[in-house]
Amino acid sequence: MWVGVACAALFVHLNYFGITAASPWDPQAVKQPLSQFPGLHEPQKPVISPEKCGVDDVDRVPCGEPGVAAAQCAALNCCFDGQQCYYGKTVTVQCTIDGQFVLVVARDTTLPRLSLDSISLLGGSDAPCSAVDSNADFAIYQFPVTACGTRAMELGDHVVYENKMFSSYEVAVGPLGAITRDSHYELYFQCRYADTAVAALAVQLAPNNPPMPVAASGPLMVELRLGSGQCVTKGCVQAQAAYTSYYTDADYPVTKVLREPVYVEVRMLGRTDPNIALILGHCWATSSPHPFSTPQWDLLVDGCPYQYDRYLTTPIPVDGSSGLQFPSHYKRFVLKMFTFVDPDSKAPWREKEEMLLQQDRSLLTNWLWCLVEKSSS
Repeated sequence: MWVGVACAALFVHLNYFGITAASPWDPQAVKQPLSQFPGLHEPQKPVISPEKCGVDDVDRVPCGEPGVAAAQCAALNCCFDGQQCYYGKTVTVQCTIDGQFVLVVARDTTLPRLSLDSISLLGGSDAPCSAVDSNADFAIYQFPVTACGTRAMELGDHVVYENKMFSSYEVAVGPLGAITRDSHYELYFQCRYADTAVAALAVQLAPNNPPMPVAASGPLMVELRLGSGQCVTKGCVQAQAAYTSYYTDADYPVTKVLREPVYVEVRMLGRTDPNIALILGHCWATSSPHPFSTPQWDLLVDGCPYQYDRYLTTPIPVDGSSGLQFPSHYKRFVLKMFTFVDPDSKAPWREKEEMLLQQDRSLLTNWLWCLVEKSSS
C-alpha cells in the first residue's frame, strides 16, 4: 500500500490567483459528531523531495506571501529554490486562521497525470466546492471549513474539520469485464484548530496490495515473456529495443504503471522447422490464475487488436530483420497497462498492477493468457 502523508501549518495568503480571505471565524461555532478520520495521525514535518519540487519556472504557482523565508516555505509544505516559494507536484493542504481550507492540486500528483477537471469534494464540484482558479498544471480550491460536505468533531482541545478529495476516471466496459487506465486518487484532509495553533493534515489512500504469486502449466511448448530492453542511443526505436533483453525470474513481479507500455513476446520452444508459424488466436487478461475466470479483458481477438479498447493492443511484426533464426516462431505485441474495475461499484482494484511469471517462464500466469496454434506455412 502506498500511503503518503503531508502536513502544513500556519496562515497562507494566496495573492497570485487573487483568492480573497473570509470574514473572522470562530472555530468553536460548529461542533457535531464525526466518523473517525482514516488512520488518524498527528501533523508531521513536510517532506521536500527533488521530484516534488521539479516544477518548470513557467508553471510555478507562488506559495505564501511575497518574500517568504525558506523555513516558512517549508512549514507551508511548499518548495523553495533560494529565491521563490512555490507549490510542488503534489496535493498541498493548508488551513487559514479565518477558517478556510486551501488545496492546491498538481496534475503530476499521479502517474498517469491526474485530470484536474475530474476532481470533486464531499460536497460535489459546484461552487463553492469548485476550483477558484487554475492553470494547465495546477488547480486551486479555497472554501470555508464548514462548507462542501465538511464534517466536524472535537478531539481533545482541538476542533477538527475533515473533507475528502477524489478524482473520477473513465471505465471501459467489455462483455466479460471492465477496466480503467486512468489514475484514481483519494485524499482525506483535515484542519485542526485550537486556541493558539492551526494545523493541516492529509492522508492519501492508495491501496496497492500485490497479488500472491501463482504457478501453472500450459498445454503447448511455448514461452510468454516480457521485454525489458531500453533505448540508450539517439534515434533508437523503443518497440525494437524492448526485445533485446527480457525480465528474469529474479525481476518478478514486474510492476507497471497505468498506461505504461508492456512489451509481450510469445515464442515456440523446441522446434526447428522454418515452415511452422506461430499463430495467436486470442489473448486476454484475467484477475486470477484461472484463464476462463471473470472479469476478463480481451487484448487480441482472432489475432487482431480488440476493437473496443480505447488503447488498442499493437502487434509488432517479426521478420528476417529481427535477427532471429526462426522469426515465424515468434509473436510480439504491446499493450497499455490497466487495472480491472469492480463490475458493481466501478471502483478500480489497484492503482498499479503487477504481472507474475512462473519460475520456468513457460506461461505468464495470473493475468495474461494467449491461445496459440501452430500451422504449416
